[in-house]
Amino acid sequence: MSDSEAPPAQHSPALNCLVTGATGYIGGRLAPELLDAGHRVRCLARTPGKLRDHPWAGRADIVPGDVTDADSVAAAMRGIDVAYYLVHALGSGSGFEETDRRAARIFGEQARAAGVRRIVYLGGLTPDGVPEQELSPHLRSRAEVGRILLDSGVPATVLRAAVIIGSGSASFEMLRYLTERLPVMVTPSWVRTRIQPIAVRDVLRYLVGSALMPAGVSRGFDIGGPDVMTYRDMMRGFASVAGLPHRLILPVPMLSPGLSSHWIGLVTPVPRSIARPLAESLRYEVVCREHDIAQYVPDGPGVPFTFRTALRLALQRVQDAQVTTRWSSASLPGAPSDPLPTDPDWAGGSLYTDRRRLTMNATPEALWRIVEGVGGENGWYSFPLAWAVRGWLDRLAGGVGLRRGRRDAQRLRVGDSLDFWRVEAIEPGRLLRLRAEMRLPGLAWLEMYVDRDDQGRTRYRQRALFHPRGLLGHAYWWSVAPFHSVVFGGMARNIARAADEGNQAPDEPGVSGR
Repeated sequence: MSDSEAPPAQHSPALNCLVTGATGYIGGRLAPELLDAGHRVRCLARTPGKLRDHPWAGRADIVPGDVTDADSVAAAMRGIDVAYYLVHALGSGSGFEETDRRAARIFGEQARAAGVRRIVYLGGLTPDGVPEQELSPHLRSRAEVGRILLDSGVPATVLRAAVIIGSGSASFEMLRYLTERLPVMVTPSWVRTRIQPIAVRDVLRYLVGSALMPAGVSRGFDIGGPDVMTYRDMMRGFASVAGLPHRLILPVPMLSPGLSSHWIGLVTPVPRSIARPLAESLRYEVVCREHDIAQYVPDGPGVPFTFRTALRLALQRVQDAQVTTRWSSASLPGAPSDPLPTDPDWAGGSLYTDRRRLTMNATPEALWRIVEGVGGENGWYSFPLAWAVRGWLDRLAGGVGLRRGRRDAQRLRVGDSLDFWRVEAIEPGRLLRLRAEMRLPGLAWLEMYVDRDDQGRTRYRQRALFHPRGLLGHAYWWSVAPFHSVVFGGMARNIARAADEGNQAPDEPGVSGR
């Protein structure tokens, strides 16, 4: 984090801290803040390779494991003083509440068995006076996880936040796209509900500071910024800070959370699976009932940050391409996670491939710049309409679509989301492997290689792979196969041409993916 959005370093005794959810939005920012505060950090990750390219990864101990696996959690807890629980199973099917419940119990039990001094959990702010059974499944599960950790026998700090405003957060992206794209909005009635947003900088400050709470403190804390406002106020505030014209907002009562999530999914990059719990949460008034956290993590001049200050910081980070983590940093629930089937060992059924190979005059370095820059605003270098239609179809099916874009316009790292792909492997200057996260009847990958042929010429190799699931998967491959020469063939040719011309976005019609 840059100084503008990072909490100030805290001087304290060095502690051994375990961070779960380090591949996610908050966890990926918390780990370096703990390191900068002088603590030692261990990260528990299902796929440790996703953290490999983070600037702070070399300073942390990264171990494989899953919060639903007691043995891996027990191993990760050894020697730990403070354990951060920053994961949840939101959207992973009808049983996500049970998964959350089981994972929290395992975490609490293993923390107690390992002699951990404190558990710190970031949950959701719940509305005052609403029975828990009437809350949305999202808020209800967050509240239950907090109770389980408080009852674990280990002193626990449960921080409860409403809308978190920071570059790359789902709440910020939703607010940003709704406001930027719709000068006139017919909106759900929840835009009139009062909310107390908080800057991501303040959330991180409270998380880091919670590690040093006295052993006798074990309770929940409401955390929020100084502003209490409606979502309509937030949209108008964004327009003002971003220099946009005044937005006309017309609330209507008939948009249910389900319809609201479709509306959000069509206008913003946030997929319906994430938009629905956000919309459901916004139905309730979520305002802090106390600010006791300041007794243990004191506020200084100008903090907590105001809503407008948080917006300005977030927008500056976006404009400077300095977004360290995004809401899409963590894999989406239900996204494929099987390893790429290597050709010699593959015995798992059919594996369809589309291969392209071209040589060019450009240097390998020039070609690699084009390869690493694909997607997002740079596009996919072939048949923009086909990519756009596929993205829209994915959105309609509840998928992520093309609008997730890129974290950084030029650089990629393992685990980055890239439109409806995710970076599975990257070898700088040589290989980029992407895994599909769009809705498909099977598993898909796209590989791009840069090397030299036997005559020393720069060579580009491209391979698309698809492992079909059932008859529908086979039918899908053969239905789209006739378009591969246009989509994949055109992509290879235009990437090669862009490298030769030294341009990120060739100016001939149809080259860009946008």
